[in-house]
Amino acid sequence: MIPPPNLFHNEFGLGIIYSFTIIICSLMVYFGTKEIYELSSYKGLKYFRLSFLFFAIAYLCKSFISFLLFFLGISRIIDMSPMAFGAFALFMFMYFSSMAVFYLLYSVMWKRWKSHPNVIYIFHLIAFLLSAGSILLRGRGALLGLNLCLLLFVVFSVYIAFKDSKNRKAKHNLYPVYVLLLVFWILNIFDVLIPRFLTFFQMIVELASIFMFLLILYKVLRKTGPE
Repeated sequence: MIPPPNLFHNEFGLGIIYSFTIIICSLMVYFGTKEIYELSSYKGLKYFRLSFLFFAIAYLCKSFISFLLFFLGISRIIDMSPMAFGAFALFMFMYFSSMAVFYLLYSVMWKRWKSHPNVIYIFHLIAFLLSAGSILLRGRGALLGLNLCLLLFVVFSVYIAFKDSKNRKAKHNLYPVYVLLLVFWILNIFDVLIPRFLTFFQMIVELASIFMFLLILYKVLRKTGPE
């Protein structure tokens, strides 16, 4: 018998371990905050929970894309045959990952934006357009530009929320962690859209991303656990 390939000695295996670690952390955050949300009905917590549910779905899509790329021997999911299947997989990853970030942003900005109830629908529209653009726009420059503009907008908004929290003397906030999480989110999108974008730094980015999610999970468990 020919022994099965040891997938955990290559980039594919490490990527799967990375994705499922993020998925488990995200689901633990989502379900770990269920009881406290039901007791408080705090809107910020509602969108915080949804962001991690969408992170879990996005990384599940990413692991599926990595699976297809590895076993089909192609460099980009959009090159897959039939192309419609690859395009759908890429669209789902982009949509859920974008909405995960938008929900995270809304969780810290909802008080400032609560007079504009349609903001969340605008975010859904932007996520849809970004997802469609990742399929229709083949040029690397356009993809980089779209996602970098989005990153700058989100980081600026989180910074404004951070300044407000400092003025209110809020303690133990996670805003700096959120900003780093957003940067790693952008790098993961580049990793899917642009082959070998993270060749030299992929392990560093993955380890740092896991650390960010574990830190948020630790904070959540400490808040929701028994005194």
